[in-house]
Parts: sequence; structure tokens; C-alpha cells
Amino acid sequence: MASLEPAINAPTPPFGDASSASGDEITAFVRQTEDSKAIDLAVEGAHCAACIVKIEDGLQKMDGVKRARLNLSTGRLAVSFTGPDSTAEEIVHRLEYLGYGAKPYQPETADDPRSDEEKRLLRALGVAGFASANVMLLSISVWAGEGEMSLPTITLMHWISGLIALPAVAYAGWPFFKNALTGLRARSVNMDLPISLAVLLACGLSIYETALGHGAAYFDAAVMLLFFLLIGRFLDVRLRARAGQAARDLAALQARIAHRIEPGGAVKAIPARDVRPGDLLRIAPGDRLPVDGEVIEGRGDVDAALVTGETQPQMLEPGALVYSGMINLNAPLTVKARAARDDSLLAEISRLVEAGEQGRSRYVRYADKAARAYVPGVFAMALITLVGWLAITGDVHDAVMNSIAVLIITCPCALALVTPAVQVVASGRLYGEGVLLKSGDALERLAEAKSVVFDKTGTLTLGRPSLINSDEISPRALTLAARLARGSRHPISRALADAAGPGPLADDLQEIAGGGLTGTADGAVIQFGSAAWLGLEQQGQDSDPSVLEAWLLVEGEAPVRFVFSDSLRADAPEAVEGLKAQGLPIELLSGDRDAPVAAAARALGLDRYQAGLKPQGKIDRINALKEAGENPIMVGDGINDAPALAAAHVSVSMGSAADISRSAADLVIQGDRLAALPRAIDIAKSARARMMENFALANIYNVIAVPLAVFGLVTPLVAAIAMSASSLVVMANALRLWRA
Repeated sequence: MASLEPAINAPTPPFGDASSASGDEITAFVRQTEDSKAIDLAVEGAHCAACIVKIEDGLQKMDGVKRARLNLSTGRLAVSFTGPDSTAEEIVHRLEYLGYGAKPYQPETADDPRSDEEKRLLRALGVAGFASANVMLLSISVWAGEGEMSLPTITLMHWISGLIALPAVAYAGWPFFKNALTGLRARSVNMDLPISLAVLLACGLSIYETALGHGAAYFDAAVMLLFFLLIGRFLDVRLRARAGQAARDLAALQARIAHRIEPGGAVKAIPARDVRPGDLLRIAPGDRLPVDGEVIEGRGDVDAALVTGETQPQMLEPGALVYSGMINLNAPLTVKARAARDDSLLAEISRLVEAGEQGRSRYVRYADKAARAYVPGVFAMALITLVGWLAITGDVHDAVMNSIAVLIITCPCALALVTPAVQVVASGRLYGEGVLLKSGDALERLAEAKSVVFDKTGTLTLGRPSLINSDEISPRALTLAARLARGSRHPISRALADAAGPGPLADDLQEIAGGGLTGTADGAVIQFGSAAWLGLEQQGQDSDPSVLEAWLLVEGEAPVRFVFSDSLRADAPEAVEGLKAQGLPIELLSGDRDAPVAAAARALGLDRYQAGLKPQGKIDRINALKEAGENPIMVGDGINDAPALAAAHVSVSMGSAADISRSAADLVIQGDRLAALPRAIDIAKSARARMMENFALANIYNVIAVPLAVFGLVTPLVAAIAMSASSLVVMANALRLWRA
């Protein structure tokens, strides 16, 4: 017996089979694990939970396949198997049989797998819209001239409508036809099957009626049905495409090339995926660490923001541990690999992001629940209508007409637009408030939030050090220090250079890794750096741990203290007060040192905060809040925040944040206006109310319209108009959000 799949989205990409890789290309990506072999494939055409079940169950029935796991957000299918490498080719062939294309998953070069589908659906939507407009003009002419227009003229108008509608239906309806056929081939049915039947029967009956000159045709119903359905399909695909962008961006950060030191001392460039534990790697200044490792030789600074989120570079020396994704700033290093690329920190963060997004993509909407009974219900009603009218009247024409009317009038167009319509209007409203909505179901989850978690650096604060004691520094001292700072990429040096403005460099400028800068100016030796490097430990003993200090030492003069701090955003207090007014408890989680985190918490009146957290620590706290039923909002900006953003009930990123954080977030605050967050929550709550009202309207429509179709009180054309009207009612109710 055929299985019933409730999925609104069909299991194969429209307009043809997805491209698959050749056998040699597939086997080249097979890797050996401890007790089996594994391969990661990029699957095209998977849209819903039913697709996950079909793919995983279908592969795990194969001989030799031990495990198959599909991440719906990224399209990444991880398969482990035993046997020869050629088993990977059999896996790809099996996926093709199930209706899905596959090729090797290469995160560093992977594009959004749904971008092509978006373009195809947009073209189909344009064709359906063009055909609907022109066919409706002809239909209106026929309706307006009823009783006055001769039958040959009406027939001619219908033939012209058919010449416009039939090619448009063939092109615009292909996503539905293709998916319906694929489902039947796999011995299952999906929601595209009754849609396809309704469209094809309407077109077939229209051709029959027009050929016999009966004066009735329903070409307008067919193209209008496709137009409204494609709107919902396009919106859904576009929103789903955003879900996996963070993991793809994060994976693209992984270094593609590593420089391995061979036994003879030569340095050889190799693919980063070929690095093995124990390999010696040369990391040049500016290079990103390809794997986790240990510094064997060299001293210098690295940008560790990916791990800690802290703006202060980390000083490395032999014996220090380094992690993939860190950037070497100023000195060559020799690093001993401690893990392969797929087992390193950046890969782990990428997996954490995928796990969070996958959980989010399985968020079950009310529309999905209602759709579970759609396929069997529609077929049952259409069949009962057909058989009933044949039994009562014996008229095949009336029986088929009424059956088509049932298929059309019960089309899930209004139901499919319930959520997207509200999302579109709410997106525009949020945009006016300076907030970009990126995730399909973020509005519902934002309205459900009961707590807020903030990152510190770059979120509540500006994310960069700034000079805060310039009034204590003489113009001459500032000028001399800036002549050194302009020659360095260190964050403190850049902050000092920004404060002083453009100008010349010092002579004989040198940067000492982990220490500071030295050079000559005005005939004197000048140095700028840490107290320890300058031998000024006594002056640094009473330093405030919540700020950063550097010292200028000019030959023969007293040292000058420069103080830097990462300041709070101007509207951070307003945002915190607004959230508190809504009854939301607030917590601060940061990878920064305890002192600056505590200082920021005190300034904002926050009692709950934690410092020194790595990405996994933030995720653990987020999960604890979720288990407590607090549905936390996570607001962050750094690369190290991406996993926590993906794990949160709903996530918000600043507009100036790292690309990966913006991709992982559901909402992005443009202009870095934190005060927009409380307003966004108000809009989300109004949007949830409109969604629930739309569900009620869609259900009321079905309660009224279905009996009318079953009892033969509407024609297919009236059914199409009623279906379209229900969609317009849903859209009109969604537009009320503009006044919320």
C-alpha cells in the first residue's frame, strides 16, 4: 500500500533531475574512520521532515550502510558504511532512485543549494502571473458579454485562453507535476498529487468543453491556482534557504591549504583535509590555523576572537595550544597538529551550528499539522463526490465537474499562506524599525521568548578598544605614541592611531611580538607597549582589571599611561530597561575576562552574568535555560557566538557582526540599535495573533466551501475564485500588522 506523506514541499528539485557527481569524483571523497568508511554528500531537493525519513530509512536498508544522517538546513548527508569505496556510488544511485540529487559535500566552496530552485520558482511564478492576468482579461470579457456574445465568439475566446494557459501550466506547474510523479514512483503520495490532478483535470475538461463548443472553460482556474500556490512555495523555499547559511559560512572559514614541514625540512603545501595528528605545520603571519595544535617554535600574537570573542590578541609561545580558525598576526610559528581538520575546533563549532539549525528547521507549524490529513481527506472527498453524483444522476460530466471543484476549492493555498503572508508583512514592519527578519518561524519563537541572553563584546559594547584618558595625555605624548602605533595591526595600536588621526611613522620602527613597538622620533628612542615589557611592573600593579593599559616610554622622560576600554553602546541601557519592562529576565554571557564583564553588568544593572566562556559553555547555558522553559533570546555578534545563536530558541545579531553570526541569527539589528529589540518583540506578539486568526479564517473557509462543492453548488471556476478569495482574506488580515 502506498504511504501517505504530509509534506507540503515535495521531495525533488523542480525542472529536472538534480545533477550528481561521477563515480570517480564520489570515491575520491571517501575517508577511512576507525571501524568503517564515511562520506559526506550534498543532497539537493530535500525540504521537510518526510524527506529526512525517506532518505535515512532508504539508505539504511542498503547492505553495508551503518548510519545515515541528513541535516536539512545545510543539505549535508553523513553516511558511514563498510565495504569497497564503490559503495559510495551505490549510495548516490540509491538517492537518485529516491528522487534526490547528490554530490560530494565541500563546505569551503559550497553554495546555497536552494538558490537555483529559488530562481526556477521565481521564473515559474512570473509565467503563471503573466498567464493569469491575460486569461482573466479574456474571461472577464466572456462574463461581461454573457447573453450578448455569440457561442462561436465565446469558443474563440476560450481557444485563445487555452493557447496562453496551456504552455504556462506546463512550465509553471512542472514543480508540482514532477514531485507528484516522483512520489508515485517511490510508491508514496504527497500534496502535489491532488494539486496536479486538479490542474490537469481543469485543463483537460476545458479543452473537451471548448472542442465541443459547450461554452464553458476553466483555463483561468488552472493558472490562477498555480499562481497562488507558487507564491507560497517560493516564500517557503526562500526562508528555508536562510536557515543553513551560517553553517556554510562557518565551514568556508576552514583553511583549504596547510603548509607541512617535510622530514627533510622542506615546506610543502597540501590540502588541509590531509593534515594528520603529529604533522609539523608552518604558519606564516596572516595565515589562519588549519587544525588544532601546539606551538613548537616561535612567539607571537594571534587573533583568538573565534574562541573567546575577546578583542585582545592572545600571546603565544612554545607549548601554547592553538585552535583552528585562529589568525596568526605577526610572527611565523611552527605548530604540531593535534587533530585532523574534521576533528578540530572550527569543525566542532560548525557541527554545533548545524545541530542548532537542524533543531530549528524541525519546528512544527500548525499548518504542517493541519496538512497531515490533507491528502487522504481531499482524495476521499473528491472520490465520494464523483461516485455520489454518478450514482444519483448518472451524468459523467456533472460528476467530473463537481469532483474537480472539490479538488480546487480544497487547495491548501490559504493554509500555505497563513504563515508566509504574516511573515512578509511583519518583515516590512520590522524593517521600518531597523530589524531584518531572516528565519521563517522566528516570529513565532520571538513571541514565545521568556528570557534574554546577551554577549558582551560587540553586542552590549562597541566591540573595539578606544582611548578613554586622552584628557590626561599631552599632545606631544599622543603624537609620539601614534607614530609607533600607525605601523601595527594590533587592536590597541589601531585604537591609538584612530584617536590621534593621520600622521607620519617613527623611524627604525620594530614590533616585538608579545611586547610592543619601538622606534625613533625627534632624535629620541621611543617605546610603546605593556608595562611588563617596558620593565614598569610597579606602575602596573594597581591597574584596573576591567580596562586595558599601555605605556609610552621616551628616552630620558617619565612614562605615560594610556588607558583603553570597550565602551557600552549608547542605547544599551535603554534596551535593557525596555526588556525588563516586558518582564524578561536578562543574563550576560561572555568569553571575556571576569573584570570587564562584571563592570559591564554593573553598569547595566544586571545580576546574572558569566565570564570566560567558550562556545560550548554558552551552548550549555542556553540549553539549561531552554530546559527550564525560558525560551531564551540570544543576542550576539562574534564568530564564537554562532553556535549559541543557532542553539537558542530565537537569535538576534548586530548589523556590524561577523558574517557567520548574521547568518546564524533569525533577526539582524541594522544600525546596531539595541533599543529596537523590545519593539521587535511587540511586533512578533502581534504577528502571532494574526497567524492564529488566519488559521481560523482558513478553517472557516473550508467548513463553508467544501460542502458547497460536494453538493454541486459551485463550478470549477467559482471554486478557483473562492480559493483565491480565501487567500486574499488571509493576506488582508496579515496587512493589519501595519497598524500594530
